[in-house]
Amino acid sequence: MHSFRFLTAILSILSVVSGSQAERPNVVLIYIDDLGYGDLGSYGAKDIPTPHIDRLAKEGVRCTTSYITNPPCCPSRCALMMGQYGQRFGKYGMSRGLPIPEDRPTLAKFLSDAGYATGQIGKWDIGTKKQGPLNVGFAEVRRKPPAKKYSAEELERADKQLRTQIKKKDGSSKYFCINALGETVWLTDYDGDSMVDFVGRHRDEPFFLYWSPEAIHSFNTEVPKRLMKRASAKEKKRQKLAGAIVSVDDQVGKLLKTLDRHGLRENTLIIFTSDNGANGGDGGSSAPYTGGKGGGTQKEGWVRVPTIFSMPGTIPEGREYHGMIANFDFYSTIVSVAGEEIPKHCDGVNLLPWLQGTKIGDAHEYLYWLNSEPGDAVRRHLIAARWKNWRLYRKYRKDDWQLFNLNADPREERNLAAKHPDVVTQMAAKHAEWEKTLIPVGTIPDITSREPNIPNGHGWATK
Repeated sequence: MHSFRFLTAILSILSVVSGSQAERPNVVLIYIDDLGYGDLGSYGAKDIPTPHIDRLAKEGVRCTTSYITNPPCCPSRCALMMGQYGQRFGKYGMSRGLPIPEDRPTLAKFLSDAGYATGQIGKWDIGTKKQGPLNVGFAEVRRKPPAKKYSAEELERADKQLRTQIKKKDGSSKYFCINALGETVWLTDYDGDSMVDFVGRHRDEPFFLYWSPEAIHSFNTEVPKRLMKRASAKEKKRQKLAGAIVSVDDQVGKLLKTLDRHGLRENTLIIFTSDNGANGGDGGSSAPYTGGKGGGTQKEGWVRVPTIFSMPGTIPEGREYHGMIANFDFYSTIVSVAGEEIPKHCDGVNLLPWLQGTKIGDAHEYLYWLNSEPGDAVRRHLIAARWKNWRLYRKYRKDDWQLFNLNADPREERNLAAKHPDVVTQMAAKHAEWEKTLIPVGTIPDITSREPNIPNGHGWATK
């Protein structure tokens, strides 16, 4: 009798534990490459239909002052996955190949240790060649499918720009791949199908899925007409970009449909954002701001990105949040939603109180930038701070500070530094104070590895 009661008690405890695990919220983090502030319907774009992403905004909170403090792609992703300013671990610019710290957990490692199934799809661009997703906390990684190879006849028929780009890649496509059946498919579609597969397999346990597609990074010359014709963009480069964005939106639709089918929508936090601002040279828009990738990397459009949080029942629907946030806040927010304590290394905060409206104002009083890596592209150097409506910046330390009121002058056309020297002094002092907390520029180790960070092939790689 005593044995029976003991067994019953154990089963009861296991049932409660199992039930609590199943009820823990899922998380899908979507990190688009080079998506501009003005490139979505919910952010004012009139020529690119994005109904599924717009649905996220309608069923969640649209953030209007969301920042990337470590642009571009590689440092942005490192800061995201570590939940802190990249300068905390020596990342002051691109520094591709610089290690991410191993003395503090990545977001994936933290959630894996907390009992989450973790999966990664798409672009990585984080850490060294020895720090692929499987090495830093992800349990599953969608393998990189083989690229389509263009035949001589296809290249002959292609326009000059596409032919030039494909020849640079030894005849390999960037955005068409070969699936397991040997069929040629659009890579972004392939990503969406992989998301559906991951959610379906892990629907009965808490999961964290990180989708960071190659889209919409240049060049978009391969975008098929079937996608372009769904947008009304007029300029040729923007037509191509629009088609790529439409395809991203299609995959968000697949994800939402899958979550709905499995009854997981209200138990899944979706964060949708970009790794840095628009690439104007590829047709991207930073409207109503100026600047972006390539030209204008000292301007607001380079660092302000669209960001949407959606979790019906937990996060209010159809709300806008105008306070300052940064991509390193996602780590802290996700961890908090999972019911865990934020690690001490994090610079971010749990955004839920601000998204829900129980706290008002900026989630961060100040935000800072310091892109000063000596070996980085000169055009990307940036020293800047944000406070209230003010943006203070300069390119090099030898330069004079420039000050702009972004509310009154979003295009940054009227330098007010001479009119408000007190504001310049205050913000510059806060930047200097922050800089004292950082470590020196990191050294990129010489690491060779025959194994790619993302394994090649079809299906999923596991640790």
